[in-house]
Amino acid sequence: MSEKRAPAAAAPVEYYEAHKKVYPREIKGRFTTLRIATVWLLLGVYYIGPWLRWDDRQAILFDLPARRFYIFSLTLWPQDFIYLTLLLVISALGLFFVTALAGRLWCGYACPQTVWTEAFLWMERITEGTRAQQMKLARSPWSFQKLWRRSAKQLLWISFALWTGYTFVSYFTPATELASKVLSFSLGPWETFWILFYSFATYGNAGFLREQVCKYMCPYARFQSAMFDKDTLIITYDEARGEPRGSRPRGVAAATVDRGDCIDCTLCVQVCPTGIDIRKGLQYECIACAACIDACDTVMDKMGDPRGLIRYTTQHALDGGKTHILRPRIAIYGVLLLLIIAAFFGSLLTRTPLDLDVLHDRSPLYRIIESGEAENVYTLKILNKDDRPHTFSVSVSGSKLLQLDPLAPRFTVGAGELFPAVLRVRRDAYAGPSPQTITFTITAEQDAKMTATADSRFFGPIR
Repeated sequence: MSEKRAPAAAAPVEYYEAHKKVYPREIKGRFTTLRIATVWLLLGVYYIGPWLRWDDRQAILFDLPARRFYIFSLTLWPQDFIYLTLLLVISALGLFFVTALAGRLWCGYACPQTVWTEAFLWMERITEGTRAQQMKLARSPWSFQKLWRRSAKQLLWISFALWTGYTFVSYFTPATELASKVLSFSLGPWETFWILFYSFATYGNAGFLREQVCKYMCPYARFQSAMFDKDTLIITYDEARGEPRGSRPRGVAAATVDRGDCIDCTLCVQVCPTGIDIRKGLQYECIACAACIDACDTVMDKMGDPRGLIRYTTQHALDGGKTHILRPRIAIYGVLLLLIIAAFFGSLLTRTPLDLDVLHDRSPLYRIIESGEAENVYTLKILNKDDRPHTFSVSVSGSKLLQLDPLAPRFTVGAGELFPAVLRVRRDAYAGPSPQTITFTITAEQDAKMTATADSRFFGPIR
């Protein structure tokens, strides 16, 4: 009697592909030059910013304990939060406008993930060599050469990440003061936390995760398609011209060997920082860095073929139609963007560094003094948001019979100071309606344009 064999166990099903490190190849070209120049500019602004001086202070400083935000000659307070709101709205609309017009230019040239990744890739090439050398080093067994190259890379990465974290915190704690604390090992707990946190985030995102941030973590990659249309400028492969692809000798026309212009060299794949093949069509992983364009143009030059096999173009142009730059969504985004920018700068330019708030004493609402007049007491909260002290004069309007006590009040308020000024206002007890709206006006004696008003109410007896 034959024995029954147990069924073979089914092979485990793998639902997730193991991550394969992308080794972008270095390439030269006009778009690469533009991208690197942008990287230098943005990193320069970021790292140099905290060391700029303005009127004996740090030019750009967000002083949270003092609730003051310095941007060169401009001093902002929590009451100016509306400017941050407008700035965020402008940034969002600007991103929508640029995306609808020219695709993911932000991602390819100005996104912090792209900028810092370029810096980390540069340090990796210094220590580990070209793409081929990096791949060979990764496959080789551990040796002294591999150990010191990897150690040198990690040393550069960690040092650069720590410098990045230090620079971030120096926008909130003056850079010179922070440097003194670092050198004397007297950093506070919050400063230590944010330096290490931002350093770790920079190292993890730009050094370790890289393209995975763009492919799996960035929400912009997911909803960008909602802003694309057939007139949006994108990077694409001209399939009609390039196919069928295949190798051919240099100088031999593609038509003579029944081939397309693409020689299947895969350089466009090798230079891609996200590791995609642009020849498969538009993909959400593409960050529009245009490295593939530079690589393909270099190959076309060597083959004697015209450039543009991979290029910036639109779907309408590829289909033989006409590209429409001015279209409804572009017009709407553009008009809204211009209006909000005009409102932002108009408000900023006409902004008065002075705030006034009036509090009426409610205990009691009024009192009748010996002269038979009704008297109300007010506290004027004068906030001088300027960088220098000012002396302010106060006046009140609403009725010719109103009288201030003291008669000609003047208050000196220091730079950045909130000064509570107590005033009394009198009038004939039955000379007007009750309550009556009155207006307080304060004016800087040294600058007549520096003025503020606030309304309150005057209470008296009712006949």
